[in-house]
Amino acid sequence: MGGGMTTTGLERQHGFASALLDPGRPVPAGLGSWNGSDVASRYAVHRNNVLSSLVEALAATFPVVAELVGEAFFRRLAAQFARACPPRDPVLALYGDRFADFIADDEAAAALPYLADVARLEFARVRACHSADRLPIEQPIIDRALSCGEQTADLVIGLHPSLSVLWSRFAIVSIWGAHQGDADLGQVDPMRAETAIVLRMDNEVLVLPASNGAAAFVESLLRGDSLGQSAGVAASADDAFDLAGSIGLLFRHCAITSIHLPEGCPP
Repeated sequence: MGGGMTTTGLERQHGFASALLDPGRPVPAGLGSWNGSDVASRYAVHRNNVLSSLVEALAATFPVVAELVGEAFFRRLAAQFARACPPRDPVLALYGDRFADFIADDEAAAALPYLADVARLEFARVRACHSADRLPIEQPIIDRALSCGEQTADLVIGLHPSLSVLWSRFAIVSIWGAHQGDADLGQVDPMRAETAIVLRMDNEVLVLPASNGAAAFVESLLRGDSLGQSAGVAASADDAFDLAGSIGLLFRHCAITSIHLPEGCPP
């Protein structure tokens, strides 16, 4: 009996939730109101509130996308996404992980071909903001790593959990920066390819422009490749790859959190 009642309850909950985001569906059966007021009108208010809260959550996560297309266009796009892709988690802080792909498939958004990648950059910032904390590497470990001689190439460098790399055919770093007041948007060529490194430092999420070599180097480190392997990958991607400069960038932004020393390194 308990199993049957649970199944019925789950079916009712699913029907209630599904109808919330589909205005074409009727009011779920079995609903009532304590004061006898019209159930359909009360459900419509609840339906509107749920949709509005999801749209507002997306607006908070993707403010530059909203500015690029205007409020009316964004709210229409966000409402369509919310109906097609409702949250899978009660915590809305990370809602919108599929929004960039949704934008890429939207015919009306095709007039701004860079819009989906700007959304990817904004969501990478949100992920960085909510990623785990990790302390930067301590100086004694750095000193030991520098004393490894020929074995330095075998070092495996661990990076901060907030760090990610985003490649784009468009000027996503410049477009995003212009909306932060860093540049004049009218002077940005949106069709110029740019690559971003996103990470959190001292509770601030940073968007750093990166060369192809630096981006390939960081991605290789994130995969767990050794320092030598990562330098080789980066050199293949960019003839002008600057190994010292790329490592210095990671150190300056407290992005290196561990170094695995090979056997035989001096104590």
